[in-house]
Order: sequence, then structure tokens, then C-alpha cells
Amino acid sequence: MAEHAAEVLWLRGEQPFVDNRYSRRHLLRFDGGVEVPASSSPHVVPLPFSDAAAVDPEEAFVASLASCHLLWFLAIAAGRGYRVDRYSDRPTGVMARNGEGKLAMTRVTLRPEVCFSGDLLPTDDEIRRMHHAAHDECFIASSVRSEVRCEPVLEPPRG
Repeated sequence: MAEHAAEVLWLRGEQPFVDNRYSRRHLLRFDGGVEVPASSSPHVVPLPFSDAAAVDPEEAFVASLASCHLLWFLAIAAGRGYRVDRYSDRPTGVMARNGEGKLAMTRVTLRPEVCFSGDLLPTDDEIRRMHHAAHDECFIASSVRSEVRCEPVLEPPRG
């Protein structure tokens, strides 16, 4: 069992706070030293109390699912002898009411686009199987209740 941690830091500064007119901007720190500006989404808390340029929890959730999928896909492709040159994804998440009537990320859709090169190139079926295997192995996807979809882009050239 491995424990994973991050630091989340918000400081009031000179803001009154109790009037509910305070900045939601905060900092995410990770063990490797990376610091990421974060905030509530402007869709949830209006500007100027949120920061549209910062990462919001919903974006971080979608990105963590896509990142986990990417890492598993690369491991699976390498293990099967396929050389991946490029992997890109533009995942999206939908916020809606869940079965209990609460706002939740009810669906995340991954749209990975992978370019391969070399003598051994996977078929579209093999690419789909590798994405399915990556989804099955992804720790983050296994940890959430929302539906996680993967819709790989198969049309680009593989070389």
C-alpha cells in the first residue's frame, strides 16, 4: 500500500472573509515540488472570487483520470512492442445532478489520440483493446463512481 499526498494552502490575508466575499484562489503543492495555482471554477463561484486562470477541482479531476489512463496505455503499448511517438487527449467532464440529486461529475470522456511508428503497428481493434485494458487498470477510474468513458481518436496517421 502506498500513500499519496499533496498540500492545499489557502490564506485569508486582509480579506474580511465572514462577508463571503473572499478569493477562492489557493495553491496545490505536490511532493516533487510543483506548485499549481488553484481556485473554484467560475461556473461555481463567480468572478472575481474565483480565478479563471487557475486549475479548478473539476479540471483536476478530469486531468487525473486522463493522466492515469495515458500512463497505463503507454505501459501496455510498450509491453506489447508498439512504439508510441505521441499521445494527446482533450478530456471533458460533465457536471450534473446524480441519482441522489447532488451536483457531481457524472461523466468524464477521454478522447486519446495516439501516433505509432516502427515495423509493428497496432490495428484499430488492438488500439481499442489497449485502451480498454488501460481503463481497467487505471487506479483513478477504479476509484470514482461517475462513468468514465474512453473514445480514442483512431483516424490520424500512425507514423
